[in-house]
Amino acid sequence: MKQILCFGDSNTWGLNAETGTRFSWEERWTGVLQEKLQGRDIRVIEEGLCGRTTIFEDPFRIGRRGTELLPTLLETHTPDAIVLMLGTNDCKTIFGASAEVIGKEIAKLLEQIEQFASKAKVLVISPIHLGDKVWMEEFDREFSQESVEVSKELESVYETIAQKYGKQFMRAADYVSCSAADQEHMDKESHRILANAIYKKLEEGIL
Repeated sequence: MKQILCFGDSNTWGLNAETGTRFSWEERWTGVLQEKLQGRDIRVIEEGLCGRTTIFEDPFRIGRRGTELLPTLLETHTPDAIVLMLGTNDCKTIFGASAEVIGKEIAKLLEQIEQFASKAKVLVISPIHLGDKVWMEEFDREFSQESVEVSKELESVYETIAQKYGKQFMRAADYVSCSAADQEHMDKESHRILANAIYKKLEEGIL
């Protein structure tokens, strides 16, 4: 059986912007992807966590550093393919990181994959853009107006890094955007659309 490890943040975990709860497995993009792979000997492993960063330690939430956990997951699951979609939380004001700095952190994750799962094929996805109002009081003050711009700059940086490391690449923002409800997370329909886009990308050169 082939295994696809999906490593991401709350938009992989499936946070519902309208209710603050979690979408069901059947509604999350990982679950929709598994359904599309029905009848094939492939298992989707969902490893999404709210607040996860690439490399930064969040002083308000323990265990959020992607680089701290990814090697363990790679050795645990020995995946055949990896879908990597991180970077939104790295845009938080507290970290003060540019798109270029966040890109270096994505590169660090790719280097860990080379070390612990060298045979795995990888799809790097630049995350959706933060909404223009996300920094306002009624939404998420952990972000700023600059955070919004950094989130938009990630895609070009990620594409360059993916090419450098010989990995597949796609822009989530080409297909979906954040919900107006919280300016940060995808709604149920966006999960379905993103799953379809990821499925097609995987079929092109990974599965």
